[in-house]
Amino acid sequence: MTTTTEISQLFPRPLWQWFEQICAIPHPSGHEAALSAFIQQWAKERNLPVVVDHVGNLILRKPATPGMENRKTVVIQAHLDMVPQKNADKVHDFATDPIQPWIDGDWVKATGTTLGSDNGIGMASALAILGADDIQHGPLEVLLTVDEEAGMTGAFGLQAGMLNADILINTDSEQEGEIYMGCAGGVDAEMVLPLAWQAANQQHKTITLSIAGLKGGHSGVNIHLGRGNANKLLARFLAGHAAELQLTLSDFKGGSLRNAIPREAQCTFTIPAEQVELLNQRVNQYQGILQAELAATEPALRLSINEAVSASQVMTSGAQKQLIHLLNACPNGVIRMSDDIVGVTESSLNVGVVTTRPESVSVLCLIRSLIDSGREQIESTLQSLSDLAGAQLTLSGCYPGWKPDTSSPVMAIVKATYESIYHKAPEIMVIHAGLECGLFKKHYPHLDMVSIGPTIRFPHGPDEMVNITTVGQYWTLLLAVLARIPEKA
Repeated sequence: MTTTTEISQLFPRPLWQWFEQICAIPHPSGHEAALSAFIQQWAKERNLPVVVDHVGNLILRKPATPGMENRKTVVIQAHLDMVPQKNADKVHDFATDPIQPWIDGDWVKATGTTLGSDNGIGMASALAILGADDIQHGPLEVLLTVDEEAGMTGAFGLQAGMLNADILINTDSEQEGEIYMGCAGGVDAEMVLPLAWQAANQQHKTITLSIAGLKGGHSGVNIHLGRGNANKLLARFLAGHAAELQLTLSDFKGGSLRNAIPREAQCTFTIPAEQVELLNQRVNQYQGILQAELAATEPALRLSINEAVSASQVMTSGAQKQLIHLLNACPNGVIRMSDDIVGVTESSLNVGVVTTRPESVSVLCLIRSLIDSGREQIESTLQSLSDLAGAQLTLSGCYPGWKPDTSSPVMAIVKATYESIYHKAPEIMVIHAGLECGLFKKHYPHLDMVSIGPTIRFPHGPDEMVNITTVGQYWTLLLAVLARIPEKA
């Protein structure tokens, strides 16, 4: 393992020096204040105008380099926050502890946590350009939004009149050689199932069954890879064996973010002592089934059984059945692939977070779709399922997709620039993940937008990594595009 000081020596140095600084300041969603304050102070020391809007977004401005004053104004956009995910055995407080990046060959990774290259690399590139004296560009703005990963609060809150730009370059894409001109929209869907409780049989054993070792990942970018969803896999076991084992649930919890495929889940239940041996047999059998089914995608999957503190109460038989049926029947993963764009997911659903509360169980999902009707179809499915289970469905935080514009001038510039540098054509893509671009169109319908970025693998999980070579390629492309921005009409 190398030290973080070596990361600051990578190409391009200004970008990596900024990324090292970003990693040193905790900035999970909802806790971006310290990083924001650092950037504001840095900007003021360099006499760069900076504005903080009413939701906490930062807007920084830099005049054009000499001779480029009449170019169209460009806003480079990134988000301040990162997804806080860690391995179960990693001791880390995302609100207070820095990220620990390290170099592994041609990749930068983190030590047991998410890295924050999503969208820290894009943010670092924007700040590096603001701080440089040797980069050609026209009038420049940098927009750094808050809370993108948890609800796109910054993008929702951005008001008209804050930006002067004609062109927006979003830096939140995650594959070098691909230029994005559209993205999926989405909505949070929460099913809340009321619970009824009864006293636990104190003669029974209290057991916790856990599933762990799954890869998880981004619920948009990685949803088509067939990875296991810990909530769904645990519910499947309960659906098959709860009655046979005479178990009574006292708790079910899994996942931590609605936009991350859940890597871990666990349930606690009581069980007659004479059934414990059968429980072990069934768990071993089920683990074998899953290891065979998911051998290629989840090689580290594991189930474990541990004795727990005696439960004082358990769910009633009716409440338990409704919960197990709800979780087992809930759709998950790819719902439909796009007919228009080969290889791109059209609609998906992620059963992200299950939480048992004193009076109810919450099942928080994220619906994504490239088209409104696809999203509405999944909403309808969840409504029917909720009605059957006696749960209450709430939809919130709906955000629009970014409709592709095949005639986009900035798209043509980026494509031509890429071809001139790398002597090959880039892929023009639509991403199933949610980018903030669609929300910006509400108040800035004139903005000509494009999204680019380096290659990032496994965002939203502790295996997240960014490819060093492609960061250099992304930087080279971004600077060349800025130099080619045309003059105002």
